[in-house]
Amino acid sequence: MSDAEVLGVLVVDDHPMWRDSVVRDLTEAGLRVVGTAEDGPKAVRVAKATRPNVVVMDLQLPGLSGVETTRQVMEALPDCHVLVLSASGEPLDVLDAVKAGATGYLIKSASREELIDAVRRTAAGDPVFTAGLAGLVLGEFRKISTSPTAEADTRLSERETEILRFVAKGLTYKQIAERLVLSHRTVQNHVQNCLRKLQLHTRYELVRYAVQRGLDADADS
Repeated sequence: MSDAEVLGVLVVDDHPMWRDSVVRDLTEAGLRVVGTAEDGPKAVRVAKATRPNVVVMDLQLPGLSGVETTRQVMEALPDCHVLVLSASGEPLDVLDAVKAGATGYLIKSASREELIDAVRRTAAGDPVFTAGLAGLVLGEFRKISTSPTAEADTRLSERETEILRFVAKGLTYKQIAERLVLSHRTVQNHVQNCLRKLQLHTRYELVRYAVQRGLDADADS
């Protein structure tokens, strides 16, 4: 199947010219834009109505902040993925967005090619960050870690624990699949099993859980 058949993208930004530019770039790349929104409340309504695979989300929105909009979209559509596309690279903005459920975070200076690649990877569940921001998020997890000794969870299988170790290191699903000689889909399924067994809802919660148990220190780099 093509991207247009599989991926539905909602574009949320309060600047019409920027919003139209993103829509044009995604459409020209063969992606299917299912809707647009210029404010937070409308974004939530349109997301519920169209059920996109990916929401490209600005943070500075009228009516409802991008962070709160992300939180509400994720609560309503847990299988959706949010890619923040913001002019801000401030650490607090990045961390707040990830805590709200965003899978990735790009600065608006990203190229057209970077944006398109990020949307596709976000749809697959891979964390996508502008250079330097992924390290910031992982650093925050480690700073609040209370369990430096690696400790597996008996609810998880050996393979799930192995994959969780790589998730904690910040590896993408594709990188994990290559290291373990598995398919991308198999890795995704294992991650979903981890979330279900641990009663977690977002990749943020899963990475935080793994880091707090010291699993990131036990994975091969």
